[in-house]
Amino acid sequence: MKDTWEKVFEYASSPLHGTMSRKLREGVSIQVNEGKTYSKAILFLGEQFVRITEEEDGQKINTYYDWEKVESVRTYSKGE
Repeated sequence: MKDTWEKVFEYASSPLHGTMSRKLREGVSIQVNEGKTYSKAILFLGEQFVRITEEEDGQKINTYYDWEKVESVRTYSKGE
């Protein structure tokens, strides 16, 4: 399922200039495995894992997910 999840993450984000990371598109939020919903996050899609970086209270928080442990990805966006 890694290829499928990777496509979902790519759809929800856009490349961050000059890096291999991706920024969530404006107005899009994601939720992995029915956990926390991320709305202003940076994604890194590695070979073995996906890293989600967010900033809260002046601290950078990195959350890592093993591709094999990703069971669901939910995207939120405004309807047109």
